[in-house]
Amino acid sequence: MTGGGTSCRTLILTDRRFLAHDAGIGHPESPARLRAILTDLERAPPAGLVFEEPRAATDAEIDAVHSPAHRALLRSLAGKRARLDPDTAMSEGSWEAATLAAGAAVGAVEAVWSGRAASAFALVRPPGHHAEAAGAMGFCLLNNAAIAAEAGRRLGARRVLVLDWDVHHGNGTQHIFAARDDVMYMSAHQYPFYPGTGAATEVGAGAGRGFTINCALPGGQRDADYGAVFHDLFLPAARVFAPDLVLVSAGFDPHERDPLADMRVTERGFAAMATAVADLARESCGGKLVLLLEGGYDLAALAASTRACLEVLGGRREDFPRGAGAEAAGAIAETRAALAAAGRPVPET
Repeated sequence: MTGGGTSCRTLILTDRRFLAHDAGIGHPESPARLRAILTDLERAPPAGLVFEEPRAATDAEIDAVHSPAHRALLRSLAGKRARLDPDTAMSEGSWEAATLAAGAAVGAVEAVWSGRAASAFALVRPPGHHAEAAGAMGFCLLNNAAIAAEAGRRLGARRVLVLDWDVHHGNGTQHIFAARDDVMYMSAHQYPFYPGTGAATEVGAGAGRGFTINCALPGGQRDADYGAVFHDLFLPAARVFAPDLVLVSAGFDPHERDPLADMRVTERGFAAMATAVADLARESCGGKLVLLLEGGYDLAALAASTRACLEVLGGRREDFPRGAGAEAAGAIAETRAALAAAGRPVPET
């Protein structure tokens, strides 16, 4: 892979050292996930991509989100194997991989903020959105999306939107920003499901009340259902928020072939989601858009869905199909009601 120092359409930040994070034999968050994506992209790269290796996040960048004690614990396990909870483990290369993943998230934000890249996708592992301020969980060590959001704020973004379409609710990202009004967190996820958070009534607290938006969906939702979530809930709320930077926790485990969940999204659905957030970023902040890899555990579906989103970043457009079902409509209505009760009603579309 080649690096690039000039302006490009889409910057890809990734590193072979991410493959050194190994949670153990049979663990779904395996090195094969990233290997499948990179093999597919190397075989036939979408137009306009520039690949770069990231730097590691600094202690200050990590501590802007996590407790120093959490960072110190993870650092103490560098070069060792350890199990942090029943789902989350470290191998000899995990600490380096985690700091590089966080650094890739920061580097992606820096690239789009400076105009060096029109958009960026951090193809990283371990994923991050379950990591809490003071603890690892759910395959995640450091919260890449939260670290990226804080980087955006330091660069001058007054308002940062984090949109999470992973099938699992991003409890860590939500909790880190729940009491703030400068970072809006919105998530569409299967519910009830791991990690047990993400009810529609979770709308933030204090100054952040109404700046957390959860669309808690039952299993079985399809591309058209996600289209309704975006068009009837996420996009109108995001336009009112008017972000200066848009981040996506891009998990591909809502895919219909994913073994860990029950959604029915296809590559077309992910491309439509990417089109929607790209349009939002162009309208709101001159196109400053960063995608961060989260989950996705069917290797072929993961590679194909990543490619579909990269094609959108390169200029492809995709629309959601019509025909959303009653379950999605009910979930949207429940979230709208919770936000109205919090004093942050979503405009009608």
